[in-house]
Amino acid sequence: MEPTFKINDLRDAAAAAGFVACGVAKADVVDEHHASALHNWTDSGMYGTMEYMVNNADKRLDPRLLLEGAKSVIAVAMNYYPQRLLDDSRLQFSYYAYGQDYHEVVRGRLRQLVRMMCDGSDIQTKEDIDRHFKICCDTVPMLERYWAKQAGLGWTGKNCNLIIPNIGSYVFLGSIITSLEFDSYDSPVKEQCGQCTQCLQACPTKALRSPHSIDARRCLSYLTIEHRGPIPEEFHKALGTCIYGCDRCQKACPYNRNVRPTDVEELAASEDFLSMTKDDWAQLTEEEFRRLFRHSAVKRTKFEGLSRNIEIVLNNISR
Repeated sequence: MEPTFKINDLRDAAAAAGFVACGVAKADVVDEHHASALHNWTDSGMYGTMEYMVNNADKRLDPRLLLEGAKSVIAVAMNYYPQRLLDDSRLQFSYYAYGQDYHEVVRGRLRQLVRMMCDGSDIQTKEDIDRHFKICCDTVPMLERYWAKQAGLGWTGKNCNLIIPNIGSYVFLGSIITSLEFDSYDSPVKEQCGQCTQCLQACPTKALRSPHSIDARRCLSYLTIEHRGPIPEEFHKALGTCIYGCDRCQKACPYNRNVRPTDVEELAASEDFLSMTKDDWAQLTEEEFRRLFRHSAVKRTKFEGLSRNIEIVLNNISR
């Protein structure tokens, strides 16, 4: 029989690992409403060219297929709101990309959390840990926002971002699927957006077609990061001065008005990044790109993609 862990001890360990929220849900199949919403989204083609969103649909809808004997899903959130923002005179980036690659940062902290959970237990070897825990951070077929909601962290806003009470939505999500059970489990948080539609109104390309529905093919984050090849001209003006990602729907959200900066050191922007001028970006070389973003999520868009974005934005400015 597996040991039962205390949820309060887990929360203490998660806080020590740098997470601002932590909860636990029982591992089970995703409910019919959310499963249907995912199928409708993929069937409509709104995922663009992100084929990985279509693959492994069975695992995405049932975390027990990702870890044999899974009993619980631990959901955590890490605040990424920057300590220092780019000056308005600079070309802009989505806030999540200011520091080191969140995949590496969050996964590292999740591994730290697992080690703390195993401390003093019989789970010590790598084989034992791999048998009892599956760490997930955006690269595993899992509905992390769904599980964060099920684990009581917050609710999914109309802009499709998870909103955490008193924290906001500038958070990275991580999950741990485990065979362990807890002395209690959390309950979902009721949506608190009410009649507010400020996020939908703030989207410059109308990618937010309706509450909780986003068409990636029109989303500036998708177009400037995931999309390969030319960006359709109809979206050029909407980029404004941002060359990577888009935070407009989050900036418009009332729950983000009093957010606090992160205290996770790895997520702080470097001086080199903060000091880049328009001329610096215009003259960016591939070597400089690799130096600036070798530990950053920005490398996802590749030098060619960022250069494409820079050209569009500089043309916007010169008009």
